[in-house]
Amino acid sequence: MTDTSAPDDLARFIDHTLLKPEASREDVERLCAEAREHRFFSVCVNPVWASTAAKALQGSDTAVCCVVGFPLGATRPEAKAFEARLALEDGAREIDMVIDIAAARRGDRRALVADVSAVAAVVHAEGALLKVIIETSLLDDEAKVLACEAAVEAGADFVKTSTGFNGGGATAQDVALMRRTVGSEVGVKASGGVRSREDALAMIEAGATRIGASSGIAIVTGGQGTSAY
Repeated sequence: MTDTSAPDDLARFIDHTLLKPEASREDVERLCAEAREHRFFSVCVNPVWASTAAKALQGSDTAVCCVVGFPLGATRPEAKAFEARLALEDGAREIDMVIDIAAARRGDRRALVADVSAVAAVVHAEGALLKVIIETSLLDDEAKVLACEAAVEAGADFVKTSTGFNGGGATAQDVALMRRTVGSEVGVKASGGVRSREDALAMIEAGATRIGASSGIAIVTGGQGTSAY
């Protein structure tokens, strides 16, 4: 029976993700081959694999996404900006940065804006997109709202729930809160623990416009995937 609730282009919601530190070149090339086959929006990899992924995906409509300041967000804005610049030079077209989580927890809006602005300037100068990971599992709702507002003020194209590495992952409730906060003009990416088609559809229903998952194939085929990333 056809799932009429699923978007026709469900694969185009997905950033096919491999961020495990032990990932090999063969693993990344396999990820890219899967992304080509299923026409996922992007592959999301660590910066060391940006050039490998860009080469593997040349001529396809799948972009390369790289994480920076990952997974803790506890580096200076200048370091995150430099990391983003190198990833872009290596072929990345989207950057997923981890926000200064401690600043969000203490309510320091100025520090959050400075953190995101430094990376946004580099990313947008190259015509690329910036997603800002707020790490929802470590924030209360007030801090989630503050982090989202600061990210938008600083020029983020998307806000993103989670790294998948700091306990907890995306929930429909958090996605809905983030969507209400950023409005309709900014993307919301749900990531961390999205393993099945049902999980993905719940996130889209809540307001997600992108899904980060290592289980992209299971999501588009209706199977059940493994743990995030």
